[in-house]
Amino acid sequence: MQRVVELAALGKGKVSPNPLVGCVIVYNDKIIGEGYHKKYGDAHAEVNAIISIAEENKVFLNESTVYVSLEPCSHFGKTPPCADLLIKENVKKVVICNSDPNPLVNGKGIQKLKDAGIEVEIGLLQNEGRELNKRFFKYIEKKRPFIILKWAETADGFLAKKDFSSKWISNDLSRLLVHKMRAEEDAVMVGTNTTLHDNPTLNVREWAGRNPVRIVIDKNLRLSNDLKIFDQSQKTICFNFLKEEKVENLHYVKLNNTDNIIPEIISHLFSEKIQSLIIEGGAQLLQSFIDLNLWDEIYLFKSEQIFTDGILAPKFNGRLINIKDLDGDTLFFYTNNIS
Repeated sequence: MQRVVELAALGKGKVSPNPLVGCVIVYNDKIIGEGYHKKYGDAHAEVNAIISIAEENKVFLNESTVYVSLEPCSHFGKTPPCADLLIKENVKKVVICNSDPNPLVNGKGIQKLKDAGIEVEIGLLQNEGRELNKRFFKYIEKKRPFIILKWAETADGFLAKKDFSSKWISNDLSRLLVHKMRAEEDAVMVGTNTTLHDNPTLNVREWAGRNPVRIVIDKNLRLSNDLKIFDQSQKTICFNFLKEEKVENLHYVKLNNTDNIIPEIISHLFSEKIQSLIIEGGAQLLQSFIDLNLWDEIYLFKSEQIFTDGILAPKFNGRLINIKDLDGDTLFFYTNNIS
């Protein structure tokens, strides 16, 4: 099952809004087939695992145990139900990390297998399975994206100088890791001031992977269309109070609630099937999410630079999970245990 989890993780950044799923097929304590869900809309893990079995070993399927990280689907979506495939192949046993909370599945796949006479075991490495699919579980169970707050601050706790200068606080290795993060998450969000002063591209340049959906909050549409975020190179959502309009890759979404916009934004992103979101600044936007307790993880990059004065970094309470040295920068990784 550890191998299943490793395989499933290879689909990160490619399968959303589907979950990450890996599958290993075992006969006589030997792996005869393995696969994972590689891309949204393509074959699921169970299909790829069965395809991978050598022709001479397919005769052993009815005596094999299938290990899978999530309950096999029981409904027709982009592909046929995987539970039906396992029943058709008459496998002996299915071992599952986690049941699927999606209402379209939610125990129906397990019941199908049992009704067909297949032995089912649930819960092996279930904590690892939940960690693997924490974005999917948060999206289904809380009806919102998995939210990551990310920022770089100086050794004395500033995000920028008072005039918003000093764009690069973190070093090259830290920025490389940020591009990896962007490639693995569905969307990245910034506020008006960050867009105005940093003119970020918010794409993936230093890592292989897809570009995230760009999200900017520009309440009164005061940002210039010449800024990089409006260049139409990738899907961009601009939340504002003035207009609702779609222009190719640029979607203007008019907000109705002028007092408390973040819950409305999060609800819209849920409806767009955006399963994970990185908030990249600025300080006011980050603090707003913290104050509403709308966050799951924080990636805090601390540099060796000293500013003495400037725009202070956000204040928060979280559980420190890990610390990594990044060529002089230090990455502090926090989780929110009550979100």
